[in-house]
Amino acid sequence: MKTIMVLNGPNLNLLGRREPGIYGAHTLGDVERLCAEACAREGYALDFRQSNHEGVLLDALHEAGAAQAAGTLAGVVLNAGAYTHTSVALHDAIKGASVRVIELHISNVHAREPFRHHSFIAPAAEGVIAGLGVRGYALAIQALAGSVLAKSAPAGQRTA
Repeated sequence: MKTIMVLNGPNLNLLGRREPGIYGAHTLGDVERLCAEACAREGYALDFRQSNHEGVLLDALHEAGAAQAAGTLAGVVLNAGAYTHTSVALHDAIKGASVRVIELHISNVHAREPFRHHSFIAPAAEGVIAGLGVRGYALAIQALAGSVLAKSAPAGQRTA
């Protein structure tokens, strides 16, 4: 069974406590359960991680690229948190590892502070989901699963 990695960046361990008016009341544990259910519906295993350290996220993306190349990983749902707006290194890791990524944000970053409007991740990502709350994780998993199916179908039979 292929795996989908869900990779969460800085401060996402504070979900449920940090600015609930923006991020909601769901905890990271709730998000992991939601992702496990979404992966199971799509026929994938889940590798769920969170780190406040950029280097750990880089290493995970490198690992994901190798696993995808080996055929054991479908791709990554990446909520890079604030690193979205600051990390050229994450962009370079996605491109360098040739890993399929869906960028995810719980809040609508475009309706927030101007510094959140720019993403270094988006140009390297296959798609971006923002502003749908934690439901966005399930949608990102569904999109990634659909993307994997579309990319494996013969030309002319692709659905996405």
